[in-house]
Amino acid sequence: MPIIKLNAIDSTNTFLKEMINSQNVENFTVVTTKHQTKGKGQMGAQWTSEPSKNLMFSVFVDVKKIKLEYPFYISMVTALAVRQSLNSFLIPQLFIKWPNDILSQNKKICGILIENVMKQSKVYASIIGVGLNVNQMDFKNLPNASSLKQITGRVFDIDALLDVIISNLKLYVEKLQNGRFLEVKEAYESFLFRKNKPSTFKDAKGNIFSGYIKSVKESGDLEVLLEDNITKAFALKDITLMY
Repeated sequence: MPIIKLNAIDSTNTFLKEMINSQNVENFTVVTTKHQTKGKGQMGAQWTSEPSKNLMFSVFVDVKKIKLEYPFYISMVTALAVRQSLNSFLIPQLFIKWPNDILSQNKKICGILIENVMKQSKVYASIIGVGLNVNQMDFKNLPNASSLKQITGRVFDIDALLDVIISNLKLYVEKLQNGRFLEVKEAYESFLFRKNKPSTFKDAKGNIFSGYIKSVKESGDLEVLLEDNITKAFALKDITLMY
């Protein structure tokens, strides 16, 4: 697997997108950097981190041969691959906060941003961006953030983490290639943060309400049990799960 290592870049996702537009890119090509000046998160949020202390990378995944009716499966396998990798490093209490943040001890340690490349209304490839807090200890004004070092007290080899995550990502993408969609969905749901627990949500208008996370649809919508035993599906832009 080709790995492109950069000292600094605005965004590894942007770098990889520009590569795809100008040349043929080998499957599972990785771009990683010590410092990202304009890292991107979900819904246009910025992802910031201290130089050389965290793992920031993007990987190109060719999915054109996968019968992929619902692109959210790419998000599921990525979250599962990262979670499985961190579990192998003995990181405790790992959960997936919908849609694909990774939490340990209820603190966010990893964010994932997936940008799909479409051709003829089908997903041709995915650029998967991952930001993992590794050895950083200070998170000013981010009370819900943490890192592997903060949680365990250990210093981690960033390259070793990258190797394990990519290996697991290949295994989980292979599950999609083999049509094991139900297995992937059930595994994803089994690790959902606050599943079947009373939880607080905020809608797009800022209204706060309570409910129980029950499942996730193949489209990626979150199914929440509300008052009066009504289950409603919410899209990512419509709802935020509060910590």
